[in-house]
Amino acid sequence: MNPSPRRRPFALLWVMTLLLLPVGGNAEGPAIALQVTEIAPGLYLRPGVQEVADVHNHGHIANLGFIVGDERVAVIDAGGSRAEGEALLAAVRAVTALPVAYLILTHMHPDHVLGSGVFADAGVQVIGHANLADALVRRQDFYVDGALEHLGAQAQGSRVAMPTIGVAAGEILELDLGRRVLELRGYPTAHTNNDLSVLDRSTGVLWLSDLLFVERIPVIDGSLLGWLAVIDQLSAAQVASVVPGHGPYGGDWKAALTKQRVYLEAVADGVRGQLRAGGGLSSAVETVAIDQRAKWLLFDDYHGRNVTAAYVELEWE
Repeated sequence: MNPSPRRRPFALLWVMTLLLLPVGGNAEGPAIALQVTEIAPGLYLRPGVQEVADVHNHGHIANLGFIVGDERVAVIDAGGSRAEGEALLAAVRAVTALPVAYLILTHMHPDHVLGSGVFADAGVQVIGHANLADALVRRQDFYVDGALEHLGAQAQGSRVAMPTIGVAAGEILELDLGRRVLELRGYPTAHTNNDLSVLDRSTGVLWLSDLLFVERIPVIDGSLLGWLAVIDQLSAAQVASVVPGHGPYGGDWKAALTKQRVYLEAVADGVRGQLRAGGGLSSAVETVAIDQRAKWLLFDDYHGRNVTAAYVELEWE
């Protein structure tokens, strides 16, 4: 059977897109490259690097992607700068001429949302959790300033596009891409208070974004206890595979979810022990779950803030 002329065949696993316009539209700025992989028929992933965002990696640290139906395309997250959003849109155009109808923002963090202005400018409808707009309004200036500080000229022109459709916790929104239906599910407070997952019914691939970190240490920016409860829910999911927000796709996702649970439980148990013993926050940061260090990338970059968040949450438990 001949492949559809609107999408390149599944046999073509790798697509390389070089963004010909320089970063930020500055004629003196550096160009960036973006790779996407077709991980299932019509489902494309742009893997992020397991690093802290900086000028060397162009801030490309989150897993991004898009899903192609028979009539339209949905993009999942937009990257950490306008340049990354432009490169992602160019990658879509290298695969299909179908219209990009939706940009789905899985949560508020800058590595997922700062390229969203590119899609809003192109008339793409932005969808997120019902709490996302409020979270972005409160943080957008801080996020943009942080990107400019860490990425410099590479972050010029970055901005946050506000969602026009919100999915509340416990609700499911269906998007029809043309003989391909996506299920968007909102969650109670976990990694953040605005987490959203995307299930592609056609392939059984569940895009969990930052509800699951693989190899890289999880980051608590919502509720430790809430996240553990959501992990219980996710563990029962009957899906073919899972795309994490950070880390490689294609491994044993249930084992990865269990590893994440073990870390979060170690933080919770350690903080509770400190509180019972009358230990202060500084003592907790120095001692809680330190035995987990060798198991996670970027442990020293984020573990202290995780313990701090857990301490604040559990202090009045």
